[in-house]
Amino acid sequence: MKHKHISRNYFKKVVGIVFFITFFGCQLMAQISVADIHPDELKKTNQSDFQISLAQWSLYRSFFGEIHDWNWYSRMLAESPDSLLRGELDPINFPEIAASYGIYNIELVNIFYFTKVEDIEYLTTLKHKCDDVGVKIGLIMCDALGNLGDSDSVQRQKVVENYCKWVNAAKFLGAHSIRVSLFGYKRDELKAEDLIDGLIDLGKYGASQNINILVENDGGNSSDAAWLVNVIKNVGLDNVGTLPDFGNFCLERDPNYNCLKEYDKYKGIEELMPYAKAVSAKSYAFDDKGNERSIDYYKMMKIVMDSGYKGYIGIEYDGYLLSEDKGIKATKLLLEKVFSEL
Repeated sequence: MKHKHISRNYFKKVVGIVFFITFFGCQLMAQISVADIHPDELKKTNQSDFQISLAQWSLYRSFFGEIHDWNWYSRMLAESPDSLLRGELDPINFPEIAASYGIYNIELVNIFYFTKVEDIEYLTTLKHKCDDVGVKIGLIMCDALGNLGDSDSVQRQKVVENYCKWVNAAKFLGAHSIRVSLFGYKRDELKAEDLIDGLIDLGKYGASQNINILVENDGGNSSDAAWLVNVIKNVGLDNVGTLPDFGNFCLERDPNYNCLKEYDKYKGIEELMPYAKAVSAKSYAFDDKGNERSIDYYKMMKIVMDSGYKGYIGIEYDGYLLSEDKGIKATKLLLEKVFSEL
């Protein structure tokens, strides 16, 4: 699959990562040893209505390596995506990486496999690696495929076709869903009626393949939970739902990526949960008791539990002061503690 142009929403996303790291990381206190957890503790199972999955984005630096020039990154994503994979870890080994944490359900990120979407040999190898360690693929998070709510119907259909390739890959790999992203669009740039049309077209194809289409709260209008719920209701397809993310509720940002206006995250999760087919437990930093500094996990999980949802809660560590490894461990330990206490 050739990608001649990087989508604007993804370009903003990668630039946003830089600003987030710079501004958010500098404001937080140094992390303590909460994440220095013995491996045996990580392998304990928890008997509850919830199980833990691992989002691949939690390890993006380990797959990409250090990226100092994000303009170069954006260009390479368009011209030579495989050249970006310069980290110490290989995405093909993600199943066994997840299993090493005692996690046996994973959420792939398409940009780590950008050129592989129709490579059956590669996908077969990935599938076998999952089988070898008893890991299942739950969903594929899809970015950089264009604006599913594009006001140009012809362009919007091209974007739907881009997503359909990943629907096919999800079906082949045994996943239940793909996640679409609306990151990067300002609130006046994304019209509900256009997005509804795109989701209906994609949703119908997804239904034909028994794959769900999930919309994540991911900036702009999509972080306005009431707006997103209205979109989902108007799409009116059983397989089109939400992927509520604990941390993505910023509605407006300044040029330095500082959040100027935020939707109430707890209200937002409560509104999105009736349509949820997966949940993303975002984490950034932890206090000396192992709690997430900016998100009350007990309050969040009580909302999730009260909604009637039962299933996977996906770790998505997006912090910087802890290593990715320690951040994943700290999030897992926190979730397990919350599960047991609730």
